[in-house]
Amino acid sequence: MAPPLHFEVQARDGAARAGRITLPHGTIDTPVFMPVGTRAAMRGLTPAELERLGVQIVLSNTYHLMLKPGEGIIQKAGGLHRFMGWSHPILTDSGGFQVFSLQKTQIDDHGVRFRWEESGEPVELTPERSMLVQQALGADIAMAFDECPPYPCTEAAAAAAVRRTRLWAKRSREAHTREDQALFGIVQGSVYRALREESVRDITALDFPGVAIGGLSVGEGLELMAEVLDYTAPLLPEGKPRYVMGIGYPADVVEAVARGIDMMDCVIPTRLARGASLFTRRGRIRVTDRRYARDLFPPDAGCSCYTCTNFTRAYLRHLFLADEILGTILGALHNVAFYMDLMKEVRASIVAGTFADVRAKWRALGGTPAGTAARAEGPKPRPEE
Repeated sequence: MAPPLHFEVQARDGAARAGRITLPHGTIDTPVFMPVGTRAAMRGLTPAELERLGVQIVLSNTYHLMLKPGEGIIQKAGGLHRFMGWSHPILTDSGGFQVFSLQKTQIDDHGVRFRWEESGEPVELTPERSMLVQQALGADIAMAFDECPPYPCTEAAAAAAVRRTRLWAKRSREAHTREDQALFGIVQGSVYRALREESVRDITALDFPGVAIGGLSVGEGLELMAEVLDYTAPLLPEGKPRYVMGIGYPADVVEAVARGIDMMDCVIPTRLARGASLFTRRGRIRVTDRRYARDLFPPDAGCSCYTCTNFTRAYLRHLFLADEILGTILGALHNVAFYMDLMKEVRASIVAGTFADVRAKWRALGGTPAGTAARAEGPKPRPEE
């Protein structure tokens, strides 16, 4: 059987790379932003709408899906693709980040034990269990089980997480047997350079087909995130996809691409849409502000999405203030379209050799510091996405 993942770099502009990832359910042009459908659904958007927006790959979460509805029913339905009606690539997170953010979690080298917040039922999650669940879900890309330390944390705590992540990566590798699914390793180390370098050596030695940088966008801020990427990204294998987990503000995304990152994910587009926050080419706006009460311009005059070509800021403000679900739907549609357009612009600029101009534009606009939205599912599991 052919490898489940093929990656090629097609163009470079400095450290920024434009590439292509071929997976069992389709081909992805990189750099790519992956919207998050934690529970096998993108809140407010149907799979058909995601296709029309040009979404190439979505992310779902192992922790949430193994608890509800359970991987068994998803496997019986034919896998996650059929269950959620999405025929394109899917990546599943290992569930580690969500578990470690729970209260009263017991962690040792064997795994993690906790009680499900919804029922109080005791649950154990180990590398082997995470692999079993992810293989049952059948995503194109699965993630090794890792320990994500909080920020801030001591160097000793970060070192312990690096050691355990190495141990669990080996066990994840051994337990993963599905030949049509790629398994990525995850680098940890918090903001400690020596630990990041150690973790890169640990994970790359296991020869995963792709490598992720975890433990960022957890409150450290954009400058510190960029610093960690500066000394970590260049150490990752040149011929494999590089993935930074949980980053999502436009400035964060562009700065990650500038350092050679190929893949990113976050709930930001849909989560902020639910709070009436919309991204535009002039910066982020909150359409519930009084200034938009009589504003008959589209949310973003430079956008051609369904929301911007049919509705005004005043109308969207009315929807949110009236608590109409259509406001969230139209906001989510626009925000996802914005991110897809952003990635097309970034990729085209790399191919054309003008990425520096795009980067300068987004740096001038600024961005919300990394970490306030945290990683994909937020600082702890919650009924979102």
